[in-house]
Amino acid sequence: MLMFSTHKYQTKSISRRFAINLSAIPILMVNKDKKASLLVVEDEESLREALKLNLELEGYEVTTAETGPMALKMVRNEYFDLIVLDIMLPEMDGITVCETIRMQHNDVPILFLSARNNSADRVLGLKKGGDDYLTKPFNLEELLLRVDKLVVKNKKIKEPQSVSDVYKFDGCKIDFAAHECVCKNGQTQELSKKEAALLKLLVEHEGEVVSREQILQIVWGYNVYPTTRTIDNFILNFRKYFEEDSRNPKHFHSIRGIGYKFTA
Repeated sequence: MLMFSTHKYQTKSISRRFAINLSAIPILMVNKDKKASLLVVEDEESLREALKLNLELEGYEVTTAETGPMALKMVRNEYFDLIVLDIMLPEMDGITVCETIRMQHNDVPILFLSARNNSADRVLGLKKGGDDYLTKPFNLEELLLRVDKLVVKNKKIKEPQSVSDVYKFDGCKIDFAAHECVCKNGQTQELSKKEAALLKLLVEHEGEVVSREQILQIVWGYNVYPTTRTIDNFILNFRKYFEEDSRNPKHFHSIRGIGYKFTA
């Protein structure tokens, strides 16, 4: 039997059918400051809906999937701050889903849920790329705490270096506030909002590879997924603006299959 904590919510005991007493949930305790986007992958509908409900009450944006292939399609097309992933899924198990996500160079935190509670299964899940492992039955409050810690940790890791509104490098200048730049040839070029946002992201992570997922989150927002070609076109424009030889760039680099990098 899967028990939800009565410390925060007064709920009935949760069997495999998860009969939740909705009237007993104190709505005033919802934390509305959180805006993180979560993907819950669980094939059992009652548990999936119970998790979605309680995570939304905590202020998260929650998307759900019931199979491995469905989850992979969503990960390819949307940004998530965390994935809550059941292991025993139809069509493709959670371990394989996790491995596939990691092979795509996506470092989204993954919290495994599993009825398998022996140490070998936990070690396997963590070895294959999971960040945490929680066995069923579980306490709701413990799940919420683990989710919160993983989301906060992930956001701290991705915090960029701050840069001023005007950035200069190699004879060029970018004015992020005015949405314009001085190019390598000395001419002034207007920048679109997306160009300015992407330039700022790359400059803030100077010398680091910025993944497509980070670009999605910061430049395009959570639910609109640009194609690789779209981002490549932006990079080509930047090379025209700032490179001496756009065919042999020294500032704006495409790292195949991973992301993009700026070097001053």
